[in-house]
Amino acid sequence: MFGTSGVRGPVGDEVTAALALDVGRALATDGAETVVIGRDARDSGAMLTRALAAGLTECGSDVIDVGVEATPTVARAVAREGADAGAVVTASHNPAPDNGIKLWTASGRAFDEDRNDRVAEIIGTEAFDLATHDGIGTVETRDAVAGGDARRRHERALRETVPLPDDLSVVVDLGNGVGRVTADALHAAGCDVETLNGQRDGRFPGRPSEPTAANCETACEVVAATDADLGLVHDGDADRLMAVDERGRFVAGDALLALFARREAGAGDRVAVPVDTSLLVADALSEVDAAVTYTPVGDAYVAAEAAKPGVAFGGEPSGAWIWPDRTLCPDGPLAACILTALVGAEGSLAALVDGLPEYPIRRDSVRTGRKSETVERVGEAAAAEYDDVSTLDGVRVETDAGWFLVRASGTEPLVRITAEARDEADADALFETARGLIDRADASLD
Repeated sequence: MFGTSGVRGPVGDEVTAALALDVGRALATDGAETVVIGRDARDSGAMLTRALAAGLTECGSDVIDVGVEATPTVARAVAREGADAGAVVTASHNPAPDNGIKLWTASGRAFDEDRNDRVAEIIGTEAFDLATHDGIGTVETRDAVAGGDARRRHERALRETVPLPDDLSVVVDLGNGVGRVTADALHAAGCDVETLNGQRDGRFPGRPSEPTAANCETACEVVAATDADLGLVHDGDADRLMAVDERGRFVAGDALLALFARREAGAGDRVAVPVDTSLLVADALSEVDAAVTYTPVGDAYVAAEAAKPGVAFGGEPSGAWIWPDRTLCPDGPLAACILTALVGAEGSLAALVDGLPEYPIRRDSVRTGRKSETVERVGEAAAAEYDDVSTLDGVRVETDAGWFLVRASGTEPLVRITAEARDEADADALFETARGLIDRADASLD
C-alpha cells in the first residue's frame, strides 16, 4: 500500500475517500492522539482531506487542519503544534489525476517502512479502535482563510535562519502549486521577485508538476531574457526545488546536490545520497575531506540516514533536499532560500556550476516480467566478480573507473541500468558490463 512516498495513485482507482478514511482510522488506532493535516491544490484533495479527518476523529484523534499549504509547511507544523503525527494529502510531482497521502512523525520526518507497515496492517485487518460517542475527536481549522499562521511561521523561519540577500532578481516558478512561501520570503528580504504559474491550480495548466529540464523551458527562457540572477522551480507541493542559472540553463540535480553538499559538509562529515547519485557529489566532497553515505532511492530513506550523527546534509538529484539541523522533511522553500543566499555570496550560479566537472553517464532500461529475479541473479554474479558491491537498492558496483547500478523499477516491468565514469570509454564499458550481467541473468532464468 505504501511506497517510499506514502500512498499515491489515480483518484477513483487506487486513491479513494474510503482509503483516506481508513488511513485516518489506522493512524489514530496506532496511537496518534493529535494529528496535523494539510493538502496541496488538487481539487480531489478537499474530498480526501475530509475523509482523512473523519477517520481520525472517528477513532478519537484531534485534528489540526492547516489547509492548502506546502508539504514542508505542514511537516514543520507537526512539531510546532506538539502533535503526534502529520498527514499531507498530496501526489507531490505526479500529474493532476493522481493524489495520495504521506504521513509524518512528531519530529516532521516521513514515516519509515515500519510505521507505514503498521498502518497498512491495521487497514488490512480492519482492526480499527472506533471511539464511543463521547470519545470522538475534534477538528480545529487553522488555514490561511481562518487566520492560521503555518505559512507565516515557515516564512519567518526561513528569513531568520538564512542570510538572504536584498539585491538579487529572482524568477520563482511555482508550477500552479503551493510554494508561495518561497516568493514571500524572498520578497520580504528585499529581492526583486517575478513569479511564474503563481495561481494555485491543481490541474497544473502552466506546466507539468515535476520540475524536470523539459518542464522548465519557460522558466529558462524568462531567466535568459531578463536580468534575473537565478530561477527557482518547485513541484506541486513544494517539497522539491530545482534551479535555472542566470544564463537560462537548467541546473542538473547532481550539480545542485554537489553544491549544497560541499556548502554544508566539513572534514569528517557525511552526506546522505541515494545509490543512483553521480560521482560528481563524492568528488566534490572529497575536496573538503567529507564523504557520501548511500541510501535506497527515496527521500524517506535519505531523511532516515540524515538523522544520524555525523550526517550534515541529505539530498536526491530529483530535487529533494534535507538539512537535518533545520527539518527532516524535504523543504523546497528552504532549499530555494539557501541557494539564493549562496548565489548572493558567490555572485553567479553559472560560475558555480561551470566549476564542477562533467562526467559521462549512460542510462537505459530492459523490459522483463522477472525484474526481481533478474536483479537477484545480477547481484550473485557481481558479488563473485567484483570487490565493491552494494545490494542496498538493486546492485551497485564500484570500480576504479566508475560505477554501475542495476535496479528494478518500482512501478514498471523494467530493470534500469545506470553507468557513470570519468571518461566516455569507461562509461561505455561499464554500461556494457552491466547489460551483459542482465543478459546472463535472464538466460539463467529460462
